[in-house]
Amino acid sequence: MTPAIWLLAFVTAQRIAELVWAQRNTRALLARGGREIAGEHYPLIVALHAAWLAGLWGQAGDLVLDPFWLGAYAGLQTLRVWVLASMGRRWTTRIIVVPGETLVQRGPFRLISHPNYLVVAGEIAVLPLCFGLSAYAAIFSILNAVVTTIRIRAEGGALRRAALQ
Repeated sequence: MTPAIWLLAFVTAQRIAELVWAQRNTRALLARGGREIAGEHYPLIVALHAAWLAGLWGQAGDLVLDPFWLGAYAGLQTLRVWVLASMGRRWTTRIIVVPGETLVQRGPFRLISHPNYLVVAGEIAVLPLCFGLSAYAAIFSILNAVVTTIRIRAEGGALRRAALQ
């Protein structure tokens, strides 16, 4: 297997593991009285991420990795772990509001709003750059910006409504 295949296998396994964890967290949050908000855009997120990763599998398997961008991607993984650890059992791929819960205020959430979306935006751009696929990185970055804008607006609205209840 080439280094590119190893990297893609790692990212794929990571995403699958995160989806399993997110589903478990979602079930637990719903069991505690949480409600899913604005789920109608969720299929867009899934489709975007699936297309991004599948496209990389189709294009990058035999390409040489760029050490600079690989290092940048590794740095993003450190930030990803920090975000996930800070959210703990509250991290999910859906917008789940649990009445009475306050926003996470530790880790990177002390510094910026929506650090997970920032990390994901970086990954969507940087992983293709590891393979020298700059046009691919630009196209999916634009698509991700559109979907993330929809997501952040929906999440912000849900959190504001929850605060009023």
